[in-house]
Amino acid sequence: MVSRTVKIENAEGLHMRPAGVVAKEMGKFVCDVTIVFGDKRINAKSLINIISACIKCGSEVTFECDGEDEAAAMAKIEELESQNFGE
Repeated sequence: MVSRTVKIENAEGLHMRPAGVVAKEMGKFVCDVTIVFGDKRINAKSLINIISACIKCGSEVTFECDGEDEAAAMAKIEELESQNFGE
């Protein structure tokens, strides 16, 4: 398992567009991808689950990837973070 903690910088947090980007991109991987936000564990491949978590600007979340292509999934998360999750 690999993990990375990031601070959400999007002014509106992980709303529909960036959450959709995350879910779409993580859906391409076989490994489990989880967002840890407070006491919540969110399936990062589910748009509805990401939006339901109400992740706001300034929040710190941890992405966890566990499975055969976990390194590639984490590399994609790092790429998305550098692009402000599509915003």
